This record gives sequence, structure tokens and C-alpha cells, in this order.
Amino acid sequence: MPVRIHRLLFVSLLALSAVLLATIFAGRAPVVQARSLAIDADDLIPVELASVGIVPFTGTPVVLLREPQSGSIVPIFIGPNEARAIVMAQRGVESPRPMTHDLLVNLLEALGGTLERVIVDELRDGTYLGALEISMPGSDEIKRIDTRPSDGLAMAVRTGAAILVAPDILEAGEDIPFEGLGDDDLVTAVGITVMPASRDLREALQLSDQPGVLVSSVSTMAALTGIQPGALIVAVNDRVPPTPLSFLELVSSTPAGEKVRIRYLHEGSEQEIELDTDTGATDEGRARGRTL
Repeated sequence: MPVRIHRLLFVSLLALSAVLLATIFAGRAPVVQARSLAIDADDLIPVELASVGIVPFTGTPVVLLREPQSGSIVPIFIGPNEARAIVMAQRGVESPRPMTHDLLVNLLEALGGTLERVIVDELRDGTYLGALEISMPGSDEIKRIDTRPSDGLAMAVRTGAAILVAPDILEAGEDIPFEGLGDDDLVTAVGITVMPASRDLREALQLSDQPGVLVSSVSTMAALTGIQPGALIVAVNDRVPPTPLSFLELVSSTPAGEKVRIRYLHEGSEQEIELDTDTGATDEGRARGRTL
């Protein structure tokens, strides 16, 4: 098929999608809801999107979700494109041209909508099922739209939408092995995103040689404690996090009911803060704050 025809078909599909979304959100058509949730919405568990990793030996990408109450780190299989989109969003990198998830977010914002929640509610025959919950100005009704969780999660990290999963999803992920991306690791926990503190970054930011990880961005809630991008985290609950993934593991190992204690160096002084372990998985903690 000639390239011109491909382009015409693509443009036509985009136009049709925009018309359908506008019609749905204007209330002139039934809500697009292909199915009901597999469990009661009140039983869903809030999680924080922590990082992207891979399954050892196969290299299959997974997204890592942190469940604050149990401390579990749960991997969910995603596609390479979604993994790339999530990593770019965590780094605050804009694509030269909109990727599919950017297009969906831009389209939603242009229509005045807000992505409130991304839900992963079922694992059926090896396939994850999910939904988007969208609000519109002037309406108390929440629109629920069926989605692939990988697409929904890529949109969530772009928008700061809440992420909720079914307990069965957390249990299903317990036996999936995973590892980080090494020097490319970028990990978020309790609203703080960290990266390896390379020699070049240490020199540029005039950081000490003390072991730790570099803060690249903080959520609005985490920023209220005083921690800022450019800080070097040297201890989590009195233990050194030498890598971003170890930072996530130390945060997740915080005993239930206790706050996570984070000690860091910034501009020559040492500070210590305390954060609730559900920071980053709650409505108040998700909004993007400052970025390095």
C-alpha cells in the first residue's frame, strides 16, 4: 500500500478518535465501557509506579509498582514502546514528535478532561486488563474506559493520575523475577526519583564521593519536606543505598506503621527527613514538583 494511503488512513483514524471522544465526553453517546471491573472499586489498592526493569535472561520489560502497605515491589509485563514512554516521562524528556501516549494525553487535555485513575483489575489467561477513569469539567460523572494497563500506566506517569491494582495482581507478580537497568536506572519511591550519582554528575554538582544516589526530581508532597533535586541521598533508615534499585528496596522494607527516614547532603549540609510510606501513592503526593 502506498505511503500516501497509509498517511490518509492514519489521519482519518485520528480524526475519528477525536470525534468519538468529543461526542462521548459531551454526553451525546453512551459511556465507552466494554466491561465491568472484575472486583469492587473499594477493594483496589493504591500503588506508586517505581521504575522500569527487565526479566533476567529474556530481557522482557516490566514496570515495577510499589505497594506502600506491604512493601511489595510488583512487576507487570509491558511492551517495549510503553517501557520507553515511561522512562522518558520519568526523566522529563519530551519526544520530538508526540508518541501515542502523548497524543492521547494531549487529546484528553484539549477536550478539557482529566485522567483521574488508572486501574489494573484482572489477569485473565495471562493478559492484564485495566481501565481509565476520566472526569470532565461541569460533570460529576466519571467516565470509565477499557484499556491495556501498559498504555494506561504510560499515561499515568505523564499525568500524575492515581494507579490502583487488584490484590490478585499483586499476588500474581510475586514470583516474577526482575532486575534494574544498571547505569540507566531511574527509580521513584515516596515521591522521590533518584538516579545513579555518576562521576560526571558529582563533579558538575560539586557532590562528595560519599556513596549514595542522586535526586533527579521530587513530587509536590515530598518537596514540602525540603528535599530538592541535586541532593545526594546517603542513607535510608540508616542504610546506604548504593544504587537506585537499592533505594527502592530500602524504602519498601520500612516496617509497617513507621515513616521512612532519609538522610541526604545538599549544598554542603546534611539533612534528614521523614515521609509516610504511602507518599507518592496518594492523591496529594503524585503531582510533579521540582526536577533536576
